[in-house]
Amino acid sequence: MIRQGISTSKTCQKKCLMFENEMIIRKLVLTQSKSTLYDSTYSMKKKLTGGKSPLVSLNIEKIVSGKQERAPVVWRMWGREQLVALLLIAVFGCGSGEAEDSQLKVGRSIDIFTRFGYLSLSMRVIPRNDSKWIFREPTIDIFSDADRYALRPERSGRRQRKVFEGDFHMEFCDNIKQLVQAYFRDFSFESLDQPWKAFTSSWSLETLARNLGINSSYIAKEHCYVLVRLSRFRNRSMLSRTPSNMRVVDSVQQEIDDIKVGDVAGVLMFIKKFGSHYIQSYVTGNSLYQVFVFTKSRYQQIKDRLKNQGIANITETELNQYFSPWYAEHLGLIKVASGNKTVESWASTRLRQSYFLFTFPSLLKTKGDSRLLGRLNNLLQNEAILEMEMKSLAGAIKNPAKRQWFEEVLDNFLKLWESNL
Repeated sequence: MIRQGISTSKTCQKKCLMFENEMIIRKLVLTQSKSTLYDSTYSMKKKLTGGKSPLVSLNIEKIVSGKQERAPVVWRMWGREQLVALLLIAVFGCGSGEAEDSQLKVGRSIDIFTRFGYLSLSMRVIPRNDSKWIFREPTIDIFSDADRYALRPERSGRRQRKVFEGDFHMEFCDNIKQLVQAYFRDFSFESLDQPWKAFTSSWSLETLARNLGINSSYIAKEHCYVLVRLSRFRNRSMLSRTPSNMRVVDSVQQEIDDIKVGDVAGVLMFIKKFGSHYIQSYVTGNSLYQVFVFTKSRYQQIKDRLKNQGIANITETELNQYFSPWYAEHLGLIKVASGNKTVESWASTRLRQSYFLFTFPSLLKTKGDSRLLGRLNNLLQNEAILEMEMKSLAGAIKNPAKRQWFEEVLDNFLKLWESNL
């Protein structure tokens, strides 16, 4: 391959309520669509996180799959007035994007197992048409002084400002697996060999094709792909210290002290309470991307040509020819990572190439065009996650033996999930 939530607070009690409200949503709003159901879940959690009701938890995977669960005893004990109130909150409750996005902070942790395969529902990494949010995955404070060591590089001043503050690249992908891998290239979870699976394991072929902007008939072994992407970076943040040099929250440290080497259940309970990984760094902004589909012979011809000559030495005419309907089997839509329809409409109209008598959409139109790049520099706002690095919470464990045991259990379970989903 060539490459050019909602906070659960610091206490265990509130952590236990993270997904309990999902059971309420599942029982009350059975007729809602999956995406609406998920949004209502987050509205509910924002209203009820501080509650005391001992509800039984139900993970989002069961909600999305539509499985029916028998109502627990506690559920059947709820009165009519309580149920009506919860239903109103579920249907009409609407949380602000700011509160949800405030969970996106370096040093905070998530449990990757809770929504493995469904992370695109809580992290905006692919186009969505619902409310404006970037990150709504429940996170927990692990380090008491994380904010002190969060580096946020300042944006360029007026005199130093570039025409386009971002990155343009294309990746040659021999198959659909490499294409998905290329799209999630800048997302990593320590100890997870195939991080894209944390987002895509639940996707059907139709969903995969829609998110990539291509026809589902072109997701086949006999096709090859080129991913072209233009990313506009807005905000960056990263931890400047390693976990070993940071102070762990007292409640978390108490649970770490209770971990016993050889006790798998103890590690899993810790992960359920405090998560498996913490956010080491992230980049937000927005991006345009387009997938070009080729036959294997055409693909190899173009790949060899660009590899030997370099894209800088290829004339604009020749490049347009390679990425035109005369060479490509299929030209995907120009997509916006955030799903912003205004930007998408602008791109489909303005980013068009001409070849002989025909015109077609092409993201390559932006290459070297300072006018278009300057316009996109303003159009692409802070609406999606472009990069994220997640580190294992093993780093927060000071005891070498316990840390090694935690890493072993986490690694084994991650490999199990990767191979079975």
